[in-house]
Amino acid sequence: MTRTMNDRNVNSPRTLRRALELYGVLFPAAVARYVPLPLRLIVGYGFAEHGFAKLLRGSDNFVGLLHTMGLPFPHFFAWTTILTEIVGGTCILLGAFVPLVSIPMAVVLLVAIFTVHLQYGFSSIKLQEITPSGAHFGQPGYETDLLYLACIAALVIGGSGPVSIDGWLSRYAHRQPDRARRAA
Repeated sequence: MTRTMNDRNVNSPRTLRRALELYGVLFPAAVARYVPLPLRLIVGYGFAEHGFAKLLRGSDNFVGLLHTMGLPFPHFFAWTTILTEIVGGTCILLGAFVPLVSIPMAVVLLVAIFTVHLQYGFSSIKLQEITPSGAHFGQPGYETDLLYLACIAALVIGGSGPVSIDGWLSRYAHRQPDRARRAA
């Protein structure tokens, strides 16, 4: 009688141990500590790019959009959003002050979810039709905003990683007490 996958206990401790050993070989701790780097690169670039796009199209266009949506103080919120996206994105990209800049960035994302994207549902890709001129898509839902929020939360909880200004500041702060003790 031949054994199939269903006949074997895939969840056995031995199978789990082998899977963890393989994971350890593929992703040793020395490599795993760099996991925040791709998160920082995509989130930082994405935020900064959105801010620069609003700025390059003219801030008045974004002010008009916020005014049309009925948001109060559209000039203030337009510039606050643009600066949050550019400065926050740059800080995330560099891994600088991530816990601090994540707060206004999360606020921008939450406002975008509840004022713009929620009405269009979850999916960020809404294929409406394919014509000879190409694919045409509808308004995006809140999926991408949630992904950005999850990445920001992961960076705040897990840290910016070793190749970051936050990592450098942390190492520098830990060396200072040693220097003070040696000098005394």
